[in-house]
This record gives sequence, C-alpha cells and structure tokens, in this order.
Amino acid sequence: MFTMETVHNLVKHNRAAEVKMAAEESVDGPYYLEKVFIPEDSEDEYTYDEVTVDDELSITEGEEDLETAVKAARDQTECTTQSVSSAKHPVPKIPEVVDDFLRNYLVKMGMKRTLDCFQIEWFEMIHKGLIKTDQIEFVPDAYTHNQLLDNELKNIQRERDSYKQAAFEAGETIVKLQRERDFHRMQHKRVVQEKNRLIEDIKKLKKHYASYEPALRQLNEKYQTAVRQKMLVSLERDRAFSQVQNLDSLRVPHSSPGTRTALKATNPPQEREKPQKGAHPPCDNIASYDAIKDPNKNTKHPKDSEFPASTRVNPYLPQIKAFSSVHTKSANFSLSKSFKAHTMAVSFLALHPRKMIVASSSDDQLWRLWGIPEGEMIMTGEGHTDWLSSCSFHPSGGYLGTTGGDATVKIWDFAQGRCMLSLEGHIHTTWACSFHSCGDFVASCSMDNTAKVWDLNSERCRCTLRGHVDSVNSISFLPFSNILLTCSADKTLSLWDARAGLCAQTFYGHKHSCNHAAFNATGDTIASCDSFGVVKLWDVRNVSAMVSIDTGPHPSNQVAFSPNGRMLAVASNDGSVKTVEVASLHISSLIAHDDAVQSVIFDHKGEYILSAGSDGAIHIWS
Repeated sequence: MFTMETVHNLVKHNRAAEVKMAAEESVDGPYYLEKVFIPEDSEDEYTYDEVTVDDELSITEGEEDLETAVKAARDQTECTTQSVSSAKHPVPKIPEVVDDFLRNYLVKMGMKRTLDCFQIEWFEMIHKGLIKTDQIEFVPDAYTHNQLLDNELKNIQRERDSYKQAAFEAGETIVKLQRERDFHRMQHKRVVQEKNRLIEDIKKLKKHYASYEPALRQLNEKYQTAVRQKMLVSLERDRAFSQVQNLDSLRVPHSSPGTRTALKATNPPQEREKPQKGAHPPCDNIASYDAIKDPNKNTKHPKDSEFPASTRVNPYLPQIKAFSSVHTKSANFSLSKSFKAHTMAVSFLALHPRKMIVASSSDDQLWRLWGIPEGEMIMTGEGHTDWLSSCSFHPSGGYLGTTGGDATVKIWDFAQGRCMLSLEGHIHTTWACSFHSCGDFVASCSMDNTAKVWDLNSERCRCTLRGHVDSVNSISFLPFSNILLTCSADKTLSLWDARAGLCAQTFYGHKHSCNHAAFNATGDTIASCDSFGVVKLWDVRNVSAMVSIDTGPHPSNQVAFSPNGRMLAVASNDGSVKTVEVASLHISSLIAHDDAVQSVIFDHKGEYILSAGSDGAIHIWS
C-alpha cells in the first residue's frame, strides 16, 4: 500500500531521472526504443495470461502510445455514460480510488515518464501480491470538500469585494448628502435672516404709514370743506340771480298768493324768518305727528304754510315742447362712464333741479352728491340708523330729503353740511319722498300702508293719506300742482289732493305689486311698473290704461320718462335698463350692471341716462 510520502518521493525521483535523461540527450542525442522481444520462458518464471483484444478498442499499428490509449478509453467511457444516462435510475457517484487519482493527476500534469514508472511498479506489486486491492482506500472526501470550500471562498471574497465597493460608494453618497444638507441648512438660515429683516422693514413701514394717516385725514377734510364751499358759492350765485329776477315783486307791499309762493321758493325755510328758539333744530330735534289726532281737524299751527293755488301753469312747458321736437332713439345710447358710488347697493337716484348733479342713497346708510358726467364726488352725508331707500332734491337745490329703514324722513342742508330736520310719524319703513314745487311741503310713503304730507315750516304732519291696503311703494307730486301720485303693493295707483288729504282717483289694472309710478313732463300720462316686469301707461284724463308692455319676467323696480316724453326707461331686476319708445313700443336693453338695477333717471335734456344698482355702481349712458 502506497502512502502519500511514497508517491511524492516517486514523483521527485522520476523528475530527477527525466532531467538526467534530458541532459544526456543534449550531449549524445535522443535515444529510441527499437524492437524488443519477450521470450516465452521468462527468467523470473512468471506466467503471462493471454489478453483478448477487443475489436472496438483496437488500435492500429504505429499508433500504440499512452495518449492514444487514454483517448480510446475516454471515448469508450463517454459511450458507456450515454448508455447509462438513458436508464431510469442514475448511478450513484462512487468515490475515486487512490491509484486512479494518481494516474489522473499525472496525466493532467503531463508527467508521462513518471506515469509509466508508476504503472510498471504498481502492476508488478499487484501481481506479486504485495498490494491487496480490497485494502486500497478511496481518496478522502476532504480534498473534494476543500475544493468546493475553496470555490465558495472565492465567491464569498468576490461578493465581499462587491460589498466593499458598494459600501465605499454609499459612503461617498453620504458625504455628498451631508454636504448638500449643510448647504441647504446654510441657505435656510440665510432665508430666515432675510425674512426677519423684511419683517422688521414692514413694521417700520407700518409705523411710517401710521404717521401719515392724520395728515391724510386732515387733507381729506380740507378737500371736503373746499368742495362744500364751492357748492355753497354756486348755490349763493343762483340764489342771487333769482333774487335779482324777483326784485320787482319784493317792492310790492301787498303781494298776491302766487307772488308769495314764489318768494318762499326763492328763499330757503331758514331765511324766511328770523331764527327763534327751537326753530329748525339740528338732527336731534325731531318733529313728530300724533297719529291719534284727526288729520282733517281744523286746528292750525301759527307757522303752517299755505298750499299754492291749483290754477298755476308749469313754467317749463315751452322748454318741454322744444325738447319734444328732438327725437331720440333708444339704440343711440351706449355706456360712457361708470364708477363705484357705494360699497353696498344703491337704492335711488335723484337729479338736481338745475345743475348736472345727482344724489344717490344706499344701503350703507350714506347719501352722496356726484357731478356728472365726470362722476366726481361732491359731498357725503350720514345720519340714518338704517339703510336708505330714496332721496329727493328740494326745488331750490339747497336741500335734500332722504328716507330709510329707520322710518324717518330727514332734511339735509348743504350749506350747513348736516341734518336740519328729522320727521317722525311713520311706524314702518319709509320708501320715498317728494317735495312740492313751492318748497314748503314734502310728502312721504311708507310700508305702514299710508302716505303723509309734512309742513317744513311748522315741522309737523299736515295730513295722512289712508286708502291703500298694502305698502305704499312710491309717491310724487305732479309738478306745480297739489296732486299726489302713489302706487302700492295692493296693485293700484291713486291720485290724491294734498290740501284735503283725500283720494281723487284710483287706477286698477296691475296683477302684481306695483313698485313705482311717475308722471310725464306734461302731467297727462302716468307710467307704472310692477313686480312681474309689466309696464303700463295710463291716461290721466280718461282714468284708463292706454297700453301694457311686458319687460318681465324679472321685476321692474323704477320707471322714468324722458324730458320730451317719447322714451321710457325701466330699471329691471335682471341687471339691465330697458328703454321703451312710447310711439312704437320698441324695447331695447342696456346691459352693464353686475346685479339688479334699482333706479334709473334722465338728465334735464334727455342726453344721458343714469342707472344704479345693487352692485354699488352708477352707470352713465349717452
């Protein structure tokens, strides 16, 4: 039995012999094995067995060497392996014996001479019985296992190297992220510092701006005072012109009632007599009427004014006839100016008797004066405790009457810039007011189903008009007469005698609540509108409806005649102003408001239409 030490010694001896033989060949040349004869009778008395030659493994002559034999054996082994692999059950792996392991190792290393020596000596020892084949051990599995472990170790080392590379790259990424984090942290600190600096600057600017507020307030007050003085100078100029025109009547010692009326119209209530204790008090002095007393009772106040005669003729009729010759088409109007008048809805517009000045009332409890067509604000007044519903100019142009949700009627003096009179007596919201042409009386209507006529000199209610069974929505005097026109939510219109406080005539025809009614310039036609958009024209002489115009289905809030009476403007709840040509009944729409149109009026010559609505804006159409 061979040991590993014997194998190593054998290999070392064979290598030394090969080196020696190579040296001898280099001197004497190579040696060749010639023909060798093996006698039949061997000297060692060894009997050789005949070996049959397998035809399949036979090798041609001249090719008998170790390499050819090994190749033939391998081919035979491959054929055997293919035949075995076709079997159903694979052959289990048999461990390799030591001699085969040595042979394979020598063949692998190309050590042919050593292999020949090993083969000769191995087979001789087996033949002599020195080596027992049953005691030959297999190659220990540790070698194979070591090879597998070596391969696994190499794979693990390869994975370790890849992990090291990944860890190195991750470390570089972490360093890069840390640098970016530090950069962004620095940027954040810089932004915070800039933000704090800006906050400090804003605080400084706020303090600086607060220091300007008193100066701006003072400048605004000066501007309002200057505008008011300008308005007062204009009013004084007009008053002086009227006084010069009436100078002859002032020299007459005993004037007629008509002349006395003209004098009252030229002089405002405060200038007609010397101020007495309690006369024309400011806004906190309130004139009220006791509703329990009979309005028709023959009790007379010393300061009561006299109604003018009913036979007076409108002095503006020639001017109206001149306007009638000018034909204006509704298609000619277009928006020329628009401005924001109030922060809340504008409820009513009123035109100055002589000047291009319009007054507006609003839900923001303010009234304002505006110059048109520029839209410049002239004056602002406040004093009502609730929203304002309407406004109306005094015939002299120096006073303004307003109504509102606080159930009062207030008279404002432009010269003093304050409320000079507040009239209380209605028990519900007051909707509208209208001055008599003489300037001594103002009429108001209310949601309490009544209308009242107030005397501005005695500061009391002269009569209460009762007859409507629902809210009285509008009221107006026929110019230069004592006739009052009212319309009501009870679907009717009524004509009243302001002197007696009696209803003279009632117009029936509307099927819905009547919102507004107005006379034309000549006073022979009435236009009315209701909450369903129906507009009616009434003949005052015949007390009948002439025509009915449907502008609905949205409610109509106000109606106004042009100065020549040929056109009608209707404020509609759909955000448009409807214009109607009275002769042809052609309807056009002027659209610009963002919400319902509450009020519409013409200027003195009919060149402009002014509209106001719930969007707080005033539009001027030309």
